[in-house]
Amino acid sequence: MHAHVILAAGQGTRMKSRLPKVLHPLLGKPMLHYALEAALALKPEKLVVVVGHGGEVVAEALKGYPVEVAWQKEQLGTAHALLQAESLLKGFPGPFLVTQGDTPLLTPETLKALLERVAAGAGMALLTVELADPTGYGRILREGEKVLANVEEKDAAPEVKAIREVNAGAYAFDGFLFQALREVKNENAAREYYLPDLIAIYRAHGKRVEAVRGVAEEALGVNTREELARVEGVLLKRLRAEWMGKGVRMILPETIYLEPSVELAPDVTLWPGVVLKGKTRIGEGCEVGAYAVLEDTVLEPGAKVQAHTVAQGAHLHGGASAGPFARLRPGAVLMEEVHVGNFVEVKNSLLHKGVKAGHLAYLGDAEVGAGTNIGAGVITANYDGKRKHKTEIGKKAFIGSNSVLVAPVRVGDRALVGAGSVITQDVPEGALAVARERQKNLEGYALRKLGEG
Repeated sequence: MHAHVILAAGQGTRMKSRLPKVLHPLLGKPMLHYALEAALALKPEKLVVVVGHGGEVVAEALKGYPVEVAWQKEQLGTAHALLQAESLLKGFPGPFLVTQGDTPLLTPETLKALLERVAAGAGMALLTVELADPTGYGRILREGEKVLANVEEKDAAPEVKAIREVNAGAYAFDGFLFQALREVKNENAAREYYLPDLIAIYRAHGKRVEAVRGVAEEALGVNTREELARVEGVLLKRLRAEWMGKGVRMILPETIYLEPSVELAPDVTLWPGVVLKGKTRIGEGCEVGAYAVLEDTVLEPGAKVQAHTVAQGAHLHGGASAGPFARLRPGAVLMEEVHVGNFVEVKNSLLHKGVKAGHLAYLGDAEVGAGTNIGAGVITANYDGKRKHKTEIGKKAFIGSNSVLVAPVRVGDRALVGAGSVITQDVPEGALAVARERQKNLEGYALRKLGEG
C-alpha cells in the first residue's frame, strides 16, 4: 500500500507556449497522462496531482482518472509543491512515490524498484542515471554507495558539474516525508525550496538514502520543444518495435507515425509516411499505402487504402479499397468490394457491396445500392444552405459523368442517369433520366467568330 504524488505545477516557460507544459501532446495524448498511467499501474492507495500554472486546464485534463488535485498557488520550488499535497494525505503512513509530470518515459518497473528500497529499510530512495551530457540536471554526490547530496547545476562548482550521475526526479519516501519537508530551506541561487535537499535532511535524522540506477532514456524530461520531439521519438520507436514484434510489416518504419490507441493485426503492411491516429483499427492482411492518414478509422481484414488517402471516422469492409488521393470523412462506410478512387470524397454515406466511384466525385449524405457505378464528376448536392438532405441510389444503377443529384432525391434500381444531368426529381426503377438542354450545332458559327468564314 502506497500513495503517489505527481508534481505538475511548473510553468514551462522554455516551451514558448500558452499551453501548460504537462499538457503538450505526445503521440496524441497529454504528456501528463503517461505519468498518470505509470502511477496507476502500481495501484496506489491514493494518487495526488499538484497543479499550479494553468491549473484549471490541467485539472480538466485529469477528469476520468482516480486522482485528487492539490494546488500550488505560488511557484516556490518542488519541495514547496509536494508540501501542498499534505492535506490530502493526512494520516497516510507512507510509503510515498513522487514523480514529475514532465518525465513521461518512467516505467512502472522502475517505480516499483524505488518502493522496494523503502520497504527494505531506506528512508528515501531516488532514481539516478548516468548521462554523457548531464547539463541541466542535478548532480549526485556519493561516498561509496551512500548518497550524500544532490547539487543543482546553477549551484554547482566546476568539479561537481563534471559528475555524470544525475538525479532523474523520481523518489520514494517513508512516513517521515512531510516532517522533513518543513526543514527544507531556500538558501540557493533561485531562492526556491528544492526537493533533492531532502537527501541531507534524511541523513541528518539518521535515515538511509539510497539510489536506484536506471536507464538514461527514462530520465529524459521535457522543458523545450526539442526535448518534446526527442521524447516522442523514443515513444514512437518503442511502439513501432512492439507492433513489428506482433507481426506488422513496416516499410521504412522510422517514417511511420502511430499512436498508442491504434490497434493493428498480424500481416498488416504499412508503407512509408503512414500516419495512424486515434481509435484506428486495422485488420489482418490490410495494406495502407504511402503517406495515407487514418484517424478513428476501421479497416476490416482484407481492406486496402492506397497512397495519399485521408480517412477520418470511416469504416472499410473486407475487399474494399480507397485511393490513391481519396478522402473519406466521418460516417463513410464502404462495404465489401467497394472501390473509391482518386479525388473522390465520401461523407456520412453508405456504399453497398461492389459500388464503384472511380474518380472525381462527391458523395455526401447518401446511400448507394450494391453494384452501382458512379461516374466521374458526380455530385450529391446535399446542402440547401440551411439543412442537409439525403440522396438514395438503388442497386445496379449507373450515374453518368458530371451529373448532379439535388437532394432529397431517389434514383431507383437499375436506373440510368445521363451524363451532365441535373436531377431534381426521383428517377423510377429501370428508367433513363436526362436533364439537360438538347444539343444544337450552328454550322459555320465558329469560323465566322474567328473571322475565317
